[in-house]
Amino acid sequence: MNSFSSCNATVQSYVFNLTSSYADQRNEATMVATSVVMFSLATLFFNLNLFSRPSDISAILNPSVRLFLRTSLSLFLPVMSYLFSEAKNKGATTAAAGPMIDELSLRARVILIWMILVELLRKKAEAILGGMQGWTGTIERASRIAWLGYLRSLYGILWVFVAAKLVQRVVTLELAKRSFAYGKNPALVTSYMAQILKEEQHAGSSHAGPSPSGSELLKRCNYVVAGEEDLVKKAGPHGYDLQPERLMEDITKVDSTVITVGKIWRLAETDKLLRGDSRLKRLCLSFALFKLLRRRLEDFPITDAEAQNCRGLIFRGLCQQGREPAAALQVFNDEVQFLCEYHHSVNPVVLASPFFFLANYILFPIVVWAICVFVIILCSNGDVAYAFHSFSGDNYAISFGLMKMYGCILGEVGTSPQNLFSTVDISITILLFLSVAYEEVWEFFLLLLSNWLMVSLLCSYASFPPGSWIRRILWVRNMLSHPSVSLKQFSLLWFCRFSMALPTKAMPIEAKKAIMDRLARVSDAAPLSNGSSVLPRSDHDLSKACESDSIAEVILTWHIATAVLEAEHPVTKPAKPGSSRKVATALSRYCAYLVAFQPELLPDDKDGTERVYKEMTEELKKKIWCPWYYCSGVRARARKLKEIIPPQGQAATTPLLKGAKLGKILSDRHTGAAADHVWKLLADLWTEVMVYAAPTGSELHAKAHKEALAQGGEFITVLWALTTHTGIAREPPVVPTTHTGIARVPPPESV
Repeated sequence: MNSFSSCNATVQSYVFNLTSSYADQRNEATMVATSVVMFSLATLFFNLNLFSRPSDISAILNPSVRLFLRTSLSLFLPVMSYLFSEAKNKGATTAAAGPMIDELSLRARVILIWMILVELLRKKAEAILGGMQGWTGTIERASRIAWLGYLRSLYGILWVFVAAKLVQRVVTLELAKRSFAYGKNPALVTSYMAQILKEEQHAGSSHAGPSPSGSELLKRCNYVVAGEEDLVKKAGPHGYDLQPERLMEDITKVDSTVITVGKIWRLAETDKLLRGDSRLKRLCLSFALFKLLRRRLEDFPITDAEAQNCRGLIFRGLCQQGREPAAALQVFNDEVQFLCEYHHSVNPVVLASPFFFLANYILFPIVVWAICVFVIILCSNGDVAYAFHSFSGDNYAISFGLMKMYGCILGEVGTSPQNLFSTVDISITILLFLSVAYEEVWEFFLLLLSNWLMVSLLCSYASFPPGSWIRRILWVRNMLSHPSVSLKQFSLLWFCRFSMALPTKAMPIEAKKAIMDRLARVSDAAPLSNGSSVLPRSDHDLSKACESDSIAEVILTWHIATAVLEAEHPVTKPAKPGSSRKVATALSRYCAYLVAFQPELLPDDKDGTERVYKEMTEELKKKIWCPWYYCSGVRARARKLKEIIPPQGQAATTPLLKGAKLGKILSDRHTGAAADHVWKLLADLWTEVMVYAAPTGSELHAKAHKEALAQGGEFITVLWALTTHTGIAREPPVVPTTHTGIARVPPPESV
């Protein structure tokens, strides 16, 4: 017996109505194209939700995916509105003589459901606090929702849910904009830091004695973590007046809601929870530093006094506790993650707090479902029994069973194209419903396990300990992996030229230690350099490679040399690479990645860096290309590079030739016990280059780091944050003047 005959007559009629839209040959191409595009979009939304890693608790969406979604969704509403109108008119023509003249055709209902569900998923492409810059996006979304409500009030429950989510977003943005904890926070923290540093300076001058260090310095730190909105304040002509006579009292009293880094560190000495996991207190320090750095991105300057204070806190406090350098660097990595999520989060993790959790995930659903029940009753003229009976009785998908109805069409999928594309339509609807449900559940767990809620709970815990429920959340949170410092890897000797396809490598611990040690030693006596300071002055063969005012040329020259040395002297199994080799190769490939894919994050002008890279790639193709090039290995390409080295007595004039010549020199020196010395020299050089590239060069440089946050942040942005806090800057470059002699450019701007 035909499988379709097993479905009762009612469902057969329902299925016929669904498939009949494809029987109209005039619109066949449009219907098919619509179904294919919608199926692709629904699959994308479903995959974005389903395949999010449970350990990846970041609320940021890849900017390329976000751009694709925004472009697709900008075309979605007008196209679907046209198709809805066509389906509605066709349904009206078909039923013109009947009593159901106002009833939508089944095809029109399906399209309307798609439009409503996609509107719920649209937040995937919108940053949660992006609306703080204006009302344009909110007004556009309100217009779309109003249009959907005008199209048909029959789907009142879904429409109420969409409208409620819009109201929720508007209220959230408005509260955040007016709050001293979010929108007005930079101005408040600027005034707070100015007055607290003045109070500390006054207290320090009246108490002579040795300067504190290590954990003692952190226990005295008054950087605010949370609760600054509760300070007594008055707006003035130069910021907020926090009444100095009450400021220290508000911070130090036992029941104060103002939580500082020092309060968390002091509590960690006696509290088992904080003492057992030192990352928790470091997370609070990251959050306090995030508030300070956020001001820099919103045009609030960081004063010299603040930079000096922070420099002592980091290098004499955090780095002198006997902790591994990875922990200190992780503080700034977490800080950058806070910045990324604040500016680009697609979920409301930024507002995470116990109160927000209660209001957003407990009270809000109750109110929305109450409104939905009210709408159902209202549509039935107040007859409650009829309302709930018709809700299931008049809906074939609910009364008969969606999957059973799906099976009826699936049984006939091979008999005609109409049945095939009707199956696709139902699949689209199911995928969109699943995506919406999964997105809501995932948003709940994302907030529950976010660093933002973690900091909020820790601050509540510091104000009113203890709490067993906090301990349970912390236990679950610690079971997940945490974002670690990682580096994109790229080599000019590789084939790959797409950033998304490049491998990512966890940063070696040795590299973290080397970088933190070098930053701690930065002073007038040991200024940053482009690598020349670590090379023996008498070794002209090496020092000449740093004689360039372009950091991009220096990077590419030494990158080629490092790649040649690595290829000529591979690590043989089962031996493992030495620590210096791991540092040198990892930083070399990351710096090459910055030149190739993130030139705006380097000190040089972006156009100049792009020119240097383009010229090198063109020269590379010209010099060493051959028919078998793409079939050769890295070692063969490195040997090919050594063949183009200019003969003795002829100078190498381009970064490629300089790098090839330098690679041969290093390779010749890589013998016996001297091999370790060669790699140690390269590790020191790449550490110096990495640190040299980090400090702010100009406002364009700072803006580039802000824009890079959309991609989740780069490691160089982590170093930029560290150098910005501590006031570390590069020496001003020497440039030629219009007359004889040389002159220095003006000093670098204040961080």
